[in-house]
Amino acid sequence: MTTFPNSASEVREPAHTAASELAQRARHRIARRVMPYVFLLYVINFLDRMNVGAAALQMPRDLGFSDRVVGFGAGIFFLGYFLLEIPGALIAERWSARRWIARIMISWGIATVMMAFIHSARGFYVVRFLVGAAEAGFFPAVVVYLTHWFRYEDRSKVIAFLYAAYPTSFILGSPLAGWILGISWLGLRGWRWLFILEGIPAIVLGVVTIFYLADWPKEAKWLPADERDWITKELIQENQAKARVRSFGIWEALRHRDVILLTSCYFFALTGGYGVSFWLPTILKRLSGLTDLRVTLLASLPYVVGLIFQQLNGWHSDRTRERRWHAAASLSLCGTALLFAVVFRYNIPLSIAMFSLVGAGYFAFHPAFWPIPTQFLGKSAAAASIGLINSVGNLGGFVGPMVMGYLVTRTRSFTAGLLYLVCSLIVSALLMLFVRAGRR
Repeated sequence: MTTFPNSASEVREPAHTAASELAQRARHRIARRVMPYVFLLYVINFLDRMNVGAAALQMPRDLGFSDRVVGFGAGIFFLGYFLLEIPGALIAERWSARRWIARIMISWGIATVMMAFIHSARGFYVVRFLVGAAEAGFFPAVVVYLTHWFRYEDRSKVIAFLYAAYPTSFILGSPLAGWILGISWLGLRGWRWLFILEGIPAIVLGVVTIFYLADWPKEAKWLPADERDWITKELIQENQAKARVRSFGIWEALRHRDVILLTSCYFFALTGGYGVSFWLPTILKRLSGLTDLRVTLLASLPYVVGLIFQQLNGWHSDRTRERRWHAAASLSLCGTALLFAVVFRYNIPLSIAMFSLVGAGYFAFHPAFWPIPTQFLGKSAAAASIGLINSVGNLGGFVGPMVMGYLVTRTRSFTAGLLYLVCSLIVSALLMLFVRAGRR
């Protein structure tokens, strides 16, 4: 005897359950395949970007560089980065994010190895500029790539996982750099081997990327057909929904009020963040007088705390679907903690505790920040805007270390430079509150 459901809800419930299970399977399979590998690429990226901070414990003495030369050389990386960021983002969207990421990694790996063979300030400036130019477009290409695989409601968690590579690279890289600085092979000092040994993995993984990643779900042979169809349909519906609300052209998007505010906010945030990241090992070295290995271990503590807060803030931002206050509150914590680090600078344990809170606020900011452009912009407009925000924002990576080096040279103290970074972080938090997008 055939039985029939008593109500329409009994028909819908099994269908809804099956759809939910399919969504869960697809999301988990994609995350397991894509995120660990992209995370590894980003760890290598940050190791190569910031290893000059650890090298600065030996390199200035060997080459006769002043603090001003070191600060300018560290920052000039971001000038090359700035020039090619927007074109790189558009190439990733319109050509192939996978191939573009691979090209970038091979280029920056070669340029990083070249850092081992500099002998003058001019050579330092030229090669650091080339490293930045080679790396330009990597972050927006990765963000564009992730929008091909993850829905908006999952992107804060995804960005939090991706940005975990930043503190992780310091947690792993700081003691590794401390060890490498202690070696002397083939007549080369440790800081030269630091660039060689950390540049080679980028070249190798750049080649692997071409074969491991797929640009779109439809190209992924490892994804079952039903899961491939589900994520493709979800992303198409998301883009159609954005198009119904408002369709922005590339140039219109770049002039959008919120894009300009987000760009300014990111500039001041990275001025503070990179200013602290680059100079922290030198600050701790001069305050404590400890060995290079112990200094690099202490310098990794803010990144441990930052990793924890980053994941918590990304999870809570996705849960509440609120971005603006999650980003602004994190920046406020970062600036306030840095101010107290200046006040208690001669109390080493308390100062390190304050620098740890600086890391907590800085790293918690990014997962809430980066989903915002993809909330109201689609495809090429979002790619170009992400490129603009990241390129202009990363000029803060030039300004922060450079101004710090200049003020340290002029005042013979880190106080003035750190207060400048405090102001940058507070301004960034205030700008974030004027952004209209990113609210619940």
